[in-house]
Amino acid sequence: LRALFDLPDGLIYLDGNSLGPLPRAAGEAVGRAVQQEWGQGLIRSWNTAGWIDRAQAVGDAIAPLVGAGPGELLVADSTSLNLHKVLWAAMSLAQARQQAQGTSGGAAQRPQRRVLLTEQVNFPTDRYMADGLAESRGWTVRAVPGDALLPALAEPDVGVLMLTHVNYRSGALHDMAVVNRAATAAGVLTVWDLAHSAGAVPVDLKADGAAADFAVGCGYKYLNGGPGAPAFVWVHPALVNQVEQPLRGWLGHAAPFAFETAYRPASGIARYVCGTPPILSLTALQAGVQTVRAADALGGMAALRRKSLSLTRTFIGACGPVARAHGLRLLTPLEDDRRGSQVSWGCPPGWDGYGVMQRLIAAGVIGDFRAGDGRGEPDLLRFGFAPLYNRHEEAWRAAQALADACSHTAGATPAARPTVT
Repeated sequence: LRALFDLPDGLIYLDGNSLGPLPRAAGEAVGRAVQQEWGQGLIRSWNTAGWIDRAQAVGDAIAPLVGAGPGELLVADSTSLNLHKVLWAAMSLAQARQQAQGTSGGAAQRPQRRVLLTEQVNFPTDRYMADGLAESRGWTVRAVPGDALLPALAEPDVGVLMLTHVNYRSGALHDMAVVNRAATAAGVLTVWDLAHSAGAVPVDLKADGAAADFAVGCGYKYLNGGPGAPAFVWVHPALVNQVEQPLRGWLGHAAPFAFETAYRPASGIARYVCGTPPILSLTALQAGVQTVRAADALGGMAALRRKSLSLTRTFIGACGPVARAHGLRLLTPLEDDRRGSQVSWGCPPGWDGYGVMQRLIAAGVIGDFRAGDGRGEPDLLRFGFAPLYNRHEEAWRAAQALADACSHTAGATPAARPTVT
C-alpha cells in the first residue's frame, strides 16, 4: 500500500499523526474536480458530478473505520467546529434529561449536572471549545488526570465527558469500551475526539453495551486528506434526532432549497451540516480515505493495527540505548492495548528538544516537536507511525538518526523556532 503515496525518495516520514502524505490519486482527483467538474460542469456539477452528496459519500467511507453505520457519519467543517456542535448538543441533552427526571420526582435531591469532565492533558483546542461553551452556558469544566477519570465520573454533578481517544502528547490510548460503560452507568454522555485514532486504531463507536454518544474526527492526519481537510461528525442514531446543534446553517435545514424563513432541522446526521461543503478539499479527502480502505482486502483495520503495534514496539526497542545514554523519557505506554500509533520521548530538563528534531529532519527523518508546559510536562519528540506506508527498517534507521541528533545537540545553542514547530 506504500505505492499509493507520493513519498519523497530517501525520506523517513514519521509525522502522519500531524499531516498524512499525499496520495497519488489525490492530484488527479482534484485536477479533475477543477478542470472538468468546476471548469466545464460549472454549477451543474452540484447535481451532475454529485457534489451535493459527496460529504455523505466520504462519511460513509469513513464510517466502517470507526464502527459507524451507513448514513450515520458526515464530513463537515473542521474538528473544532464539529466539537462545538456536539458539546453544545450533549450539554443540552444532559440538561433536558435531568429536567425530565426532576419533573417526574426521581431526582429532586440531585445536584445540577453542569460539569463537563475531561483529561488534564487534552488537546488545547478541545479545552478552548469546552471552556468557551461552559462560560456561556453556566457550566464548569473539570479536568483530572487520566487515571482519575473513572472515579470522577461517579460525581453526581457530571453531565458530559469529553475525551480524546489517543492523547496527542503521549500517544496513550483510552479504553473506549470501559469508559463508555462507566459513563453510561453514571448517566453521563460521552463525546470522543478521534483525531489521532481514525485510520490508525480500530474504533467501535457502537460496541454492544459500550456505545459512545457523540464523536468527531480529523481528515488530514491518518486519513491522508491533505492540509486543512474537512473533519467528520457522528452522533449515535438513538440520539441524533433528540437534540439540535447550535449552528443553524442552511444545508442543515430539512429542505435547504425550499428557502424557508423558519429553520427546521434535517433528520439524522444531516442536521449537523452548517455551511456549503468545500468540494476541492473534500475530493482530496475522498482520495485519502480510499488509501485506508485499500487495506480492507488485506485484513482492514485489524491488520493495520497489528503492523502499527509492531512498528512502535520496534522503534521503542531500537531507541532504548539512546534513551538510556541521554536521559530521554518514554511517555508512550509500553502495553499494546494502551498505545496509539505514535511514540513520544520526553526531553531532559534544559534540553533544546526543537533543535534535536531539526537535526533529525535535516538527516531525512521527519517527526515533530511539542513544547512542554513549564509545569512538569517536558518538551516532546513525537513520532507517528502509519502502517499504510511506514516500514520496520525505517523505525530502525530513525532510532539511529535520533542517537546521532542527541549526541550533537546536547549543549548546543537553542535553535530559533518558527511559527509551526
